Amino acid sequence: MTLPKINPTTTESWKLLENSSKEEDIKALFESNFKRAEDFSISFQDFHLDFSKNMISKNVMGLLLNLAEECHLKKAIQSQFDGLEINETEGRKVLHTAIRSFENSTHNYNQILEDRKKLKDFTQKVLSGELKGSTGKTFTDIVNIGIGGSDLGPVMVVEALKFYKSSLNVHFISNVDGDHVNEVIKTLNPETTLFIVVSKTFTTQETLSNANTVKKWFSKKVGSENIKNHFAAVSTNLSAIEDFGINPEFVFPMYDYVGGRFSLWSTVGLSICLAIGYENFENLLKGAHKMDNHFKNEPFEKNIPVVLALLSIWYNNFHGSETHAVVPYSEYLKYLPSYLQQAIMESNGKSVDRNGKKVSYQTGNIIWGSTGTNSQHAFFQLIHQGTKLIPCDFIGFKKSLFQNEDHHNKLLSNFIGQTEALLNGKSREEVINESKNSSDEKITPFKIFNGNKPTNTILINKLTPESIGKLISMYEHKIFVEGIIWNIFSYDQWGVELGKKMAKSLLHEIESGSIKEHDSSTKSILKKLK
Repeated sequence: MTLPKINPTTTESWKLLENSSKEEDIKALFESNFKRAEDFSISFQDFHLDFSKNMISKNVMGLLLNLAEECHLKKAIQSQFDGLEINETEGRKVLHTAIRSFENSTHNYNQILEDRKKLKDFTQKVLSGELKGSTGKTFTDIVNIGIGGSDLGPVMVVEALKFYKSSLNVHFISNVDGDHVNEVIKTLNPETTLFIVVSKTFTTQETLSNANTVKKWFSKKVGSENIKNHFAAVSTNLSAIEDFGINPEFVFPMYDYVGGRFSLWSTVGLSICLAIGYENFENLLKGAHKMDNHFKNEPFEKNIPVVLALLSIWYNNFHGSETHAVVPYSEYLKYLPSYLQQAIMESNGKSVDRNGKKVSYQTGNIIWGSTGTNSQHAFFQLIHQGTKLIPCDFIGFKKSLFQNEDHHNKLLSNFIGQTEALLNGKSREEVINESKNSSDEKITPFKIFNGNKPTNTILINKLTPESIGKLISMYEHKIFVEGIIWNIFSYDQWGVELGKKMAKSLLHEIESGSIKEHDSSTKSILKKLK
């Protein structure tokens, strides 16, 4: 048995948590403990987590920490880092931590170093102009063709680190929507564009459809004999790559022990390398590795990913809160919520436990969000005055990259002000005292904010490749902790397969016009396509 298989509801801690106060008044908790902000915060290098604005007492936090112990979390963490096959349903190890390691004891370390060197050499040749297109022109554009983990991670990081951009313009094609691929390529010069096809099996429908469309477009413009100079691949299917016409020297391997949604650290990050340069890519890995060591070595009460996971479990399982908002106060991180949707919801959206039994409790979170301050003018109304309990992560940076102090101070004032407003709210008395006209009393109820809305504040010194590496790694480990305590397998994704299988069958029916037996709704829609 590689992972513990403990139903969390059978633990003593879970039973005590069920009987604990669910509606803690956060303001009262601050009033009863003048050191609350200090007691409920963790600093790690350039990261500071303040989780004091949560409906959580010292007693409840202690019970949550005991829950982690009862579910044998420490042993599970060790099992992952030791390279045991903790993805049991697929018979795989889970070692995305290994591919960003800088320790010689790491699993498969020599191969990892060799592949990093290949990434570095290829990146430097493209950026220096040593490696050119078929007509002798330097590459100006890169197009990453992939979907899921072969797209969401790279596109998020490339956008997040745009400040550190190389000379190359990087584009992403993911959706099988033909308008999407044609919109991307319509302004590109094929003579100066390098395409990267990312697919472990080189059979993914969306990726191969897009790659073949691009290939036809390119061949028409420049000639199919020049594909070998303009296409690279990240895959394991060498024969399919050869058939496509890709130069074997432009092929990068993938690892069986790295899941797609955790693969940006690997050769899947080739587009990231080209977008920001290899040195910055390596700093991204180093940041993630530092968070890995923090997670592996720190006691649970001072362990950022563990604490964040326990807070999510507290709200999800004991408050009935089904969603969690992620609000980064940086436009660079506009794709972070989308990335985390896949990482978290694909990992922990499970209803069968590690014993193969249907769970009797909630798992997973619905993840959503956007950047501040944009989101304040969009969905914050619901968080402040709606009927739903929505815990939020606020992510901010102390320093501005362009050193625009005026703008950054305004940004930070909103970043901090929103968490304080969500905590304190506004009472009837405060609304009345602010009113200068007694006739305003009829609208007083509409101006009342109940407050007591939970938030985590994650304050980071500066947005750098290293800090982004730490941030992503932090959320990855949070996912792992939640999965262990919920007694589910976080690293498979069988739920993705059924719809893909149905689509394959339906494609034949759409193309042939021969409709098979379906429910009346599906049959009706198919008929309307004729």
